[in-house]
Amino acid sequence: MNLMKSLTPAAAIIALPQMGLAQEALIGEAALHTQYIFTTLLFLMGGFLVFFMAAGFAMLEGGLVRSKNVAMQMIKNIALFSIAAIMYWLIGFNLMYPGDGWTITGWLGPFFSTTSLDPVGVAPADAALDYASIGSDFFFQLVFVAATASIVSGAVAERIKLWPFLAFVVVLTGIMYPITGSWQWGGGWLSEAGFSDFAGSTIVHSVGGWAALAGAIILGPRIGKYKDGRVHPMPGSNLALATLGTFILWLGWFGFNGGSQLAMGTVGDVSDVSRIFANTNMAAASGAVAALILTQLLYRKPDLTMVLNGALAGLVSITAEPLAPTLFGALWIGSVGGIIVVFAVPMLDKFKIDDVVGAIPVHLFAGIWGTIAVIFYGEASLITQLTGIVAYGVFTFVGAMILWTILKATVGIRVSEEDEINGLDMAELGMEAYPEFSKG
Repeated sequence: MNLMKSLTPAAAIIALPQMGLAQEALIGEAALHTQYIFTTLLFLMGGFLVFFMAAGFAMLEGGLVRSKNVAMQMIKNIALFSIAAIMYWLIGFNLMYPGDGWTITGWLGPFFSTTSLDPVGVAPADAALDYASIGSDFFFQLVFVAATASIVSGAVAERIKLWPFLAFVVVLTGIMYPITGSWQWGGGWLSEAGFSDFAGSTIVHSVGGWAALAGAIILGPRIGKYKDGRVHPMPGSNLALATLGTFILWLGWFGFNGGSQLAMGTVGDVSDVSRIFANTNMAAASGAVAALILTQLLYRKPDLTMVLNGALAGLVSITAEPLAPTLFGALWIGSVGGIIVVFAVPMLDKFKIDDVVGAIPVHLFAGIWGTIAVIFYGEASLITQLTGIVAYGVFTFVGAMILWTILKATVGIRVSEEDEINGLDMAELGMEAYPEFSKG
């Protein structure tokens, strides 16, 4: 303003357009900075919410296994998260997001390429102002791969050895998950084909479910689970802990789905994040209520574990498209997920597939349903969605079966009958914190 006063009227008239352009440039640059800052913040907030899901998985699994196996589940969960963090830095992140560095375009990214962060105090000119910081993006993607490994942990509980399981986690988090993730989120062939999976009903949840299914088949059921043509329930050690774990997973899912908006720099983006939160919550609630009502009708009494898994199945179901549906749309999509769980759990028992925590119905079956449900609100076609489901299923299930079989033939993956009866806490960890339950 002082500059304008110092100019003659004629000079001021001439200078006005140039000053207006300069001001617009400054405003545009500030807007880019704001977009970068808020999207980075979204990734960090979403990331630590999804990180907290690791606690949810640990509590859910710890509550649903018998007391003699609780410590084993705890060490598996903290170890798998730590291994996932290292493997995703070492190879997984760049394998999943290759940019221009594809080894086989659209199918396979670069191997042996570790993640590098932005330099300390990065200058705006050197930052991805149209997106977010590398560190926030890496952290946000990392917690997703850890969730995939946690899915496997619960399904194969109470009879698997620790170190072979962790060896499987190394391959799953470092190679298998990143390769298939690159097909869609990394701009690969499924992305080009029009496959749609907003936050990972298939890319995260069904991948974990397929790997868990392969592991449960290769391991076989727990001793005494299926005997004399009957299914013998093996109640968990602490249903209060399992319920708390479910609520923590529910909370973490807001980061899981909301952060997958991948932008928070405009009014529209922030509004969409809030819409995702509301739809995510509605799907979880309707999945729980559907399981509650259905178990009352089928068994004349509500089943708590079914209700917990119904809520989780609702969450998995909405994950493929949490933005586009109305609240009613989220309600019915989540309800179907809850219904799927109630029927899928006894179906697995008929095939003598022993899934300790119900991970396969929740993450695989509801994940498939959620991916198909995209066609009702998104632009994807049924053929394209089925193509993606089959591609992820074949690659992950076959790859996991091969890996589990190799581990079984070489180092062995199942503890001895005596160790299983005594409990993995004592057999694998040398602990006997609950001797009164050692035969439970």
